Amino acid sequence: MTVGERVLVIDYGGQYTHLISRRCRELGVYAEIVPQESEIEFDSSIQIKGVILSGGPRTARKEDVAFPFDQNMNNLREKSIPVLGICFGHQLLAMTYGGELEVGGNPEYGSISIKVEESDSILKGIENGQRVWMSHSDQVASLPHQMRILATSSDGHIAAFEDSNQIIFGVQFHPEVYHTKNGTSVLDSFLREKCGFKEQWNPESFIDDIIVKIQLRVGNGRVLMGTSGGVDSTVAAYLIQRAIGERLYCVFVDNGLLREGEREDVSTAFARMGFDNFVVVDAAEEFIDGLEGIEDPEEKRKIIADTFIRVFERKAKELQSKYGEFEFLGQGTIYPDRVESAATGKDTAVIKSHHNVRLPDWMKLKLVEPLGELYKDEVRQVGLRLGIPEVMIQRQPFPGPSLAIRIGGPVNREQLSLLRQADTILQEELSKDPIYPTVWQSFCVLLPVKSVGVMGDERTYDQAVVIRIVESLDAMTASVSRPSWDILLDAASRIANEVKGINRVVYDLTSKPPGTIEWY
Repeated sequence: MTVGERVLVIDYGGQYTHLISRRCRELGVYAEIVPQESEIEFDSSIQIKGVILSGGPRTARKEDVAFPFDQNMNNLREKSIPVLGICFGHQLLAMTYGGELEVGGNPEYGSISIKVEESDSILKGIENGQRVWMSHSDQVASLPHQMRILATSSDGHIAAFEDSNQIIFGVQFHPEVYHTKNGTSVLDSFLREKCGFKEQWNPESFIDDIIVKIQLRVGNGRVLMGTSGGVDSTVAAYLIQRAIGERLYCVFVDNGLLREGEREDVSTAFARMGFDNFVVVDAAEEFIDGLEGIEDPEEKRKIIADTFIRVFERKAKELQSKYGEFEFLGQGTIYPDRVESAATGKDTAVIKSHHNVRLPDWMKLKLVEPLGELYKDEVRQVGLRLGIPEVMIQRQPFPGPSLAIRIGGPVNREQLSLLRQADTILQEELSKDPIYPTVWQSFCVLLPVKSVGVMGDERTYDQAVVIRIVESLDAMTASVSRPSWDILLDAASRIANEVKGINRVVYDLTSKPPGTIEWY
């Protein structure tokens, strides 16, 4: 594949922006997300073959077509580089070339049927009359003369268009979401037939480039790497070790918020993988004391983030007195972390902050994030290619703030004990189900509510726990798993009977969206 060949996804703040990028990569085309205020630069090392404008939460305005957008579009047209607008991007393109918008007139949300007017287009994989996913209140009311309508919605609204040169395309619906049947066919037609992508990109091809970039960034410096034992930090550590060898020092922080046996399992795994410079920091008291009385999940995350970095800085000073100065902090940040932390565009909504993205201003170590451009399943592919044991690569994701965000209300040792016991039982029972290897995440959430129960003819008034089991590819979307009913019943029965303090167990049936995978 030609080095640097890519499609740019311009982020206008839509929560599906990363999903657009993800779908392009699934189709074998490398996609890079850039903020809406970016001026697109063309050089010999990067071959931009197409541009996609994302959706967004606001109305397209006249100032949106000013610099740098107007300059970008002029340059793209001069170079005959195709542009596809989705939802907000669809409206922006129509307005740019003389079309008119109707603001807030006839909103369309959810599953809407469309009529395909022109099948010899990027919509050739979309069936006439099929349902697509809409999420907008504004619409394109009319198109300029050089545009033709490709599809209309059941209400007669313009659902897709293209220009006479087949360079500019717009779709009001979201082809990137699961809810649009055959939606990826739209992206595939745009990328392969209009943009001319021929080769198949794969994440494994990134390995040598990542290693070289680490070497260039770090130079002769030393890296202090946070290792949680999760897939992301493990693969990132392995890549950094490949790049700089013994100048990597891995630190595992026991924050007192981990699952049962987590510390021992991770230490053993890293020893077997040959990580000689691996140290464990017991900071449980510091984390738990810092969370005392804190109920708000976002405040928990910030406290944990600050404590996490503070512990690392202390350990760095201790290690540098023995080995020399540390300049860099390694992290396992991946692409989805950024969309939920509003790191790609000024209009992106913050859903929840991530401890390895939003770092305190006073942090003195510079970052090394080898996986910052990859999605979770791509990280797994890279890990397997590197030869990391499959047992580490297939581990279920575990949030950086750990069990603190699986406890509703304040965190204390008693609540942590209840949650660990319940979660251990869930994993023991669920592992008996054949679906277990396909599960993305399975865990318990301890609720800050009590309900009346009865045990041994006596009244109880104890807490409730939620079982959450989901399937996903990259955590951008997730569907509810359907384990054996008997196994769920066995898990619920054991939790209620064996964990003193819990008398009620419920199962979460919410997909993502509208929910998130974690509760808090």
